[in-house]
Amino acid sequence: MGKKTIHVSDFSGQVLRPDDEVVKVVVLEHPDLVAGPVQLDATPLEVESIDDAALDVAVVEIHDRHGGGEPRRVVLTASEFDAMATDTPMARLLRTAERVKLPKARRSTEKVDYGTVEHAGKPHRGRVTEEEARLVREHLDEVNKRLADAGIRQVDPADPEHAARYGFPAVD
Repeated sequence: MGKKTIHVSDFSGQVLRPDDEVVKVVVLEHPDLVAGPVQLDATPLEVESIDDAALDVAVVEIHDRHGGGEPRRVVLTASEFDAMATDTPMARLLRTAERVKLPKARRSTEKVDYGTVEHAGKPHRGRVTEEEARLVREHLDEVNKRLADAGIRQVDPADPEHAARYGFPAVD
């Protein structure tokens, strides 16, 4: 018995043939997004109107006492933001305003140990150790539940890439 994978558009459910062009749409921010960015697959026709629907927006941070020490990020239309400048046009204000250096994203100095049940099976660029592969094979249900709860792809022993990566027997 074999398995057949059928790819479909996340937007319309339309079946995507192997020779179809697939457009990947990465959703970075959305009110319903709870576990970080996600990727959706679509056809070029389905995303054709995205650029036309795009809004001109201003993304600002408000640093005041209401944020509990943390800045609040606000997104508003560029025209609404521009209207706040009543003395000097916003375009001139933005050209002459004091420049701000944003803090560099800090890389975690703590190394993740994928050889523990807590982290085994998480996607990573490094080589899968025999210990991680063994943990994934022996605790697959637990690993997949943790990955699903975190919104991360699950390990599929029938997937040839996952089978090779974690040492599952090849499925023909």
